[in-house]
Amino acid sequence: MTEKKPRKTKKTTEKTTPSAAKSTKSTKSTKSTKSTEPPAIQGFKGPKVGSLQEMEKMMRQIQKLLEENEFESIEEANAFLQEALTSGQPLTLNQEETPLEKAQDIMYEAWSVPGKKRVQLAKRALKICADCADAYVLLAQESAKTLKEAKAFYAQGVQAGERALGPEFFEEQAGYFWGMTETRPYMRARQGLAECCLQLGETAEAIAHYQEMLRLNPNDNQGVRYMLLPCLLEEGDSEAVANLFQQYEDEASASWSYSRALWLFQKDGATEQTNQELQQALESNKYVPDYLLEKKKMPKQLPSLIGWGDESEAVSYAATALLAWHKTPGALQWLSATVAK
Repeated sequence: MTEKKPRKTKKTTEKTTPSAAKSTKSTKSTKSTKSTEPPAIQGFKGPKVGSLQEMEKMMRQIQKLLEENEFESIEEANAFLQEALTSGQPLTLNQEETPLEKAQDIMYEAWSVPGKKRVQLAKRALKICADCADAYVLLAQESAKTLKEAKAFYAQGVQAGERALGPEFFEEQAGYFWGMTETRPYMRARQGLAECCLQLGETAEAIAHYQEMLRLNPNDNQGVRYMLLPCLLEEGDSEAVANLFQQYEDEASASWSYSRALWLFQKDGATEQTNQELQQALESNKYVPDYLLEKKKMPKQLPSLIGWGDESEAVSYAATALLAWHKTPGALQWLSATVAK
């Protein structure tokens, strides 16, 4: 029987670029552009001032501005938008904001202020509109004293997002979530809910949330696949693992390389192919074994940026995959023997 190791949840990710159409399949680079966020109850204070939420607010304003005008061509729309953005004047919208939009504006402000005022603003937003999912997200991160309390807030956020978007929206826009700014509060709430489930040992429920999020947003701007894959390996769901590898076949991260080697070891043992996969993983990031074999201690704070092939990537992977390696009989011994050669 293998000893169960405590789970240390990997930081979640959001793209820092406004383009929702770009695929998030990984390519080799010196430093990743992903901004990472720890889960609830582990010090997550929301997005940094002047970063993701400010950009998101501007994107929402641009979207509404374009919706208020009729254009005969894309070129005309682009020219209009270019003039509006370079005029130096604030974007002016003709339509009056809905209660939900007013509440969301308050939440954009809440992310940028320190201390207790954040919670006060979140509660104020909910008084204006109970369907403001981001308000529940902030309360989960700032007000909850336990994981169960955080989970309850996130669940309320998911329900609020579902009410705000409506069932037809989910049917018609599945596959395009996150690209539309109005879906992001819901996606943030659902990711928080999944992470709470994971930390509470409710792995099957977490897997269901992650899989649904990837169905809604296969571009995976939030990095959900990096949380889902270790869960599937822990559960021994070989078919689901194979499907995930196929869906993100161009993924080049250490997370994918080491997880593929572990998956093959689970299926076939230490075959020639499995050994080759592990060797490729070692070449992709030499620091991972030290953390999986616990030769190095995990830092108290997970890295805020992840660079391909460096130690931050190793820490990030080990934080989520350590339990899967420990639950696979013989896997750590195989890894240790391979490293020693």
